[in-house]
Amino acid sequence: MIDIKFLRENAKKVEEQAKNKKYPVNVAHILDIDDKYRELSQIVQKLREDRNALTSGIQGKPSDEQVAEGRELRTKLEKEEAAMNAVKDELDTALSQIPNLPKNDVKVGKDESENDVVRTYKEPTKFDFTPKDHLELGESLDVIDVESASKVSGARFNYLKNEGVLLEFALVQLAMKTLMHEGFTPIVPPVLIKSDVMRGMGYMEHGGSEDMFQIPKDDLVLVGTAEHSIVPMHQGETLQGKNLPLRYVGFSTAFRREAGSYGKDTRGILRVHQFDKVEMVSYVKEGEDDKEHEFLLSLEEKLFQMLDIPYQVIKMCTGDLGFPTARKYDIEAWIPSQEKYREVTSASTITDFQSRRLNIKYSDGGEKNYAHILNGTAFAIGRTIIAILENYQQEDGSVVIPEVLREYVGKDVINPLM
Repeated sequence: MIDIKFLRENAKKVEEQAKNKKYPVNVAHILDIDDKYRELSQIVQKLREDRNALTSGIQGKPSDEQVAEGRELRTKLEKEEAAMNAVKDELDTALSQIPNLPKNDVKVGKDESENDVVRTYKEPTKFDFTPKDHLELGESLDVIDVESASKVSGARFNYLKNEGVLLEFALVQLAMKTLMHEGFTPIVPPVLIKSDVMRGMGYMEHGGSEDMFQIPKDDLVLVGTAEHSIVPMHQGETLQGKNLPLRYVGFSTAFRREAGSYGKDTRGILRVHQFDKVEMVSYVKEGEDDKEHEFLLSLEEKLFQMLDIPYQVIKMCTGDLGFPTARKYDIEAWIPSQEKYREVTSASTITDFQSRRLNIKYSDGGEKNYAHILNGTAFAIGRTIIAILENYQQEDGSVVIPEVLREYVGKDVINPLM
């Protein structure tokens, strides 16, 4: 949650920036609750001091007057502590609704239409024939099967088959090899986490929980990315400053309801309920997250340049930032059948927003500070396969495998079924 001291000293700024992110808050009301809590805290503290003074002043057996006074103090203390705790819960709930504030360099904008293109890589792929979309290609190559999945699991699921499976694990191996060389620790995390842990990361507020698959009986939530279970690995811990930055690369299946998507987005495997993902997570010292953010983005670009797929880098405006995000970049790959760029990765700095809620600190041997946390997509497998199939398709319906993946797949071309 936001630092209450910062809120007191920057009330107008917090209210304005929360509004810019489309998460409006009534800061004046929150500060009124805070005033009430501090008033009750002082009352409770005074009663505790009076109780301690009475106890320390008793020599031998207490008198009837001392017993009566002690009983009265205990009754008052219990009453005021209950009131204070109730107000504290109210304050914590109110504070948890304040979004992470955007970085100063993030442009104020209403929605994705006002995001900025930072740079592009290569010209969009052009063909002298009408390109097929990924589903038509996937079915003709027998690498994607949504029809069978619909019988087994319903809409928005799919089977990867044959070279589709080989492509997935080729991408995983490429990402792992590249990122381990950069000092990332590989990890396969749980895909079910406790509800309060997910809430601690700031993903369940303001309707966020509606996009999650939940198991109420066990109070568990299916992760929407490996980040969800990697970040809280260190909750309640104090990391050694000398070990930062601490970097993980995780591979996991992810689950999302994808509420509100429609049209072409529901065709094929662009927006599905279950998909696999390779995700980066970094913990850094205060003041070092800007540098780390650019580093994560550079790695995402490196991976897509290795695939030699045209893309553009987008910087989100305030109105397109998620609740816990302070700054975010997306990479959008060119999708020939749609003649547009579509999101394939994101890289975000969360600053100390999640570490405050999960109590993740670091120390250099003296004062403890909250770690700053970042996340970035290495490969969202399904969307990367879409980009490969569409950009590397040939007029005869075959798909050339990107050169960097051939050693893992074991062939150069995927040919259609005869």
